[in-house]
Amino acid sequence: MESSELQRIINWLIGGARSSRGSAEMISDACEQLVAAGLPLWRFGVFIRTLHPEIFGRNFIWRQGEDVEIGTVDFEILATPEFARSPLRIVFEEGLEVRGRMDDPDSKRFPFLDDMRAEGVTDYIATPMRFLDGSIHAISWSTRHPGGFSDEDIATIRSIVAPLARVSEIVTLRRTAATLLDTYVGNRAGERILAGQIRRGHNDTMQAAIWLSDLRGFTALSDRLPAETVVEILNRYFDCQVTAIRGHGGEVLKFMGDGLLAVFPIDEYVGDAAHVCSRVLEAAREARASVEALAHPVGDVVERFRFGVALHVGNILYGNIGGGNRLDFTCIGPAINLAARLEKIAGRLGRTVLVSEGFAKACQHDWRNLGEFPIAGFSKAQRVYGLAEETPVVMA
Repeated sequence: MESSELQRIINWLIGGARSSRGSAEMISDACEQLVAAGLPLWRFGVFIRTLHPEIFGRNFIWRQGEDVEIGTVDFEILATPEFARSPLRIVFEEGLEVRGRMDDPDSKRFPFLDDMRAEGVTDYIATPMRFLDGSIHAISWSTRHPGGFSDEDIATIRSIVAPLARVSEIVTLRRTAATLLDTYVGNRAGERILAGQIRRGHNDTMQAAIWLSDLRGFTALSDRLPAETVVEILNRYFDCQVTAIRGHGGEVLKFMGDGLLAVFPIDEYVGDAAHVCSRVLEAAREARASVEALAHPVGDVVERFRFGVALHVGNILYGNIGGGNRLDFTCIGPAINLAARLEKIAGRLGRTVLVSEGFAKACQHDWRNLGEFPIAGFSKAQRVYGLAEETPVVMA
């Protein structure tokens, strides 16, 4: 490979690979440029470890003439025999370069290379890719060229690793920021924060269906069980709701002890109030079934659970609220306050699902009129509705 062509590719990477749109296209463009410049590359893989509560890493696999494959692996892979005998384990744990020539008997110690050998690969190299924070990621390079990679090819590969690491780190850092924001503040809020809405006072008014739920008997539960057990129960209990909420277009904003606040935006992209509220009700039914099926063994006793959720629809103020340099991206407004009051009424009435008059009007259903109730802080009593199919259960 001519040094001028190699330098051009290196400069392109250092410059951020600006001509490419997205990670997959950048990898494809880089590989195609290297092949055009003379590197006998047939398969290329990038393996990035992630900062994510469930995902260990992401992988990008390029083969000549094919689209880039993007995948994820969870933390369970670390306990598998396949990972224990993988070249990537050595790269991740020891930061060493690993080479496996298919004509070298020593390559048999890596079962993965049997798959590569079956695809006609003659040579395989896994190189560490170090980020500035010290974390080690990996790149794999494979060829079908007779005789494998030459010494010049190896030198080219090693010269590409550092600039590829820099642009990969930038992309990864932004993805990590987005992932962490999604995890801790929700995807809609995360998008706004990344877009620059980080100053106190950046607020918008939006119409939304509001979900506010509570675990029944949580105080007594916390008093009689160890804190670690309570945390396990809460995590399983919240899983019952979060899956249903996100699956029907909602965004979880807050976990407040055993309480959960979520919103389902209403706009021209997702549908009108009737459409959104019907999805919210379906999510509430799914969550109810999941919580009812939840069983947590504690010693000789199996704990069972009930929860209540208040559903309302109205305008909310959504944005940055806080003091000094400590801000929270949340929502406030009379509609949120009313939902919180309705959730308490749901507990008194022994109802799992309780909705406001506004929600009941927006969502056509077989509702049972439960009457009017005075609400602290509101000038008028509020009429509430429950599901006709539900039998109220008042806890002692």
